[in-house]
Amino acid sequence: MKKHFCALIACAALAVGCLTSAATAADLSNYAENRIVNALLRGQALDAPATGHWALGTDLCSDAGPGAEVSGGSYARVPVVASMANWAGTQAAGSTAASSGTNGTTSDNVPISFPQSTAAWGNLQSVWLMDAASGGNRWICINLTTQFNVSAAGVTVSFPAGMLTFQIDD
Repeated sequence: MKKHFCALIACAALAVGCLTSAATAADLSNYAENRIVNALLRGQALDAPATGHWALGTDLCSDAGPGAEVSGGSYARVPVVASMANWAGTQAAGSTAASSGTNGTTSDNVPISFPQSTAAWGNLQSVWLMDAASGGNRWICINLTTQFNVSAAGVTVSFPAGMLTFQIDD
């Protein structure tokens, strides 16, 4: 039951400008796959997070779980409530109606902005959706096709509305 998330992260705005970066297809984590199987076929609760916490990784994704998350330098995960206001319906970018599209694509309707760095964060290679503000379980991981280096203080990584896009696909 391998579902893929195809993603395009079109822009990560830095304090000094805008860096364009695409992302490759990424899998649901093993944790998310198991939760979905249990919910769809085994009568168990999905227990999807009511608030997703977006995280930045300095390594590439794997199904197994979290790798090397950024730490220090005022880094913190960004909470985004799961809602039709915050995530587009599958029929159109920016939609706030229930999904009715045919391509399984959604995107952020609100900016996802991380705190400004107060020190270097390293080479960013992935973006993760976690179910807790710290620790917790990873549900989605998206690899950036181009790494970018947060090498100093004063950098704000931000994904403007409509720029974090992923697609559930078979």
